[in-house]
Amino acid sequence: MATPNYGYEKRQRELEKKRKKAEKAQAKAARKTDPVHGDDAPEQDGDAPDAAGGDAGSAGGSGDGD
Repeated sequence: MATPNYGYEKRQRELEKKRKKAEKAQAKAARKTDPVHGDDAPEQDGDAPDAAGGDAGSAGGSGDGD
């Protein structure tokens, strides 16, 4: 049986991380250049769900927990 090529697998993971980081940087730059779209983007990234989720979660959590 062939031995696993851990170096190749690690390189593929590193390339994937690098690609995702580049995409995030590009999206961040796009948000800075387009202030109207910038307001919508953070909500999708997780800012609004934390606020809405916290409010909804507190109200929903209280109802579910009682």
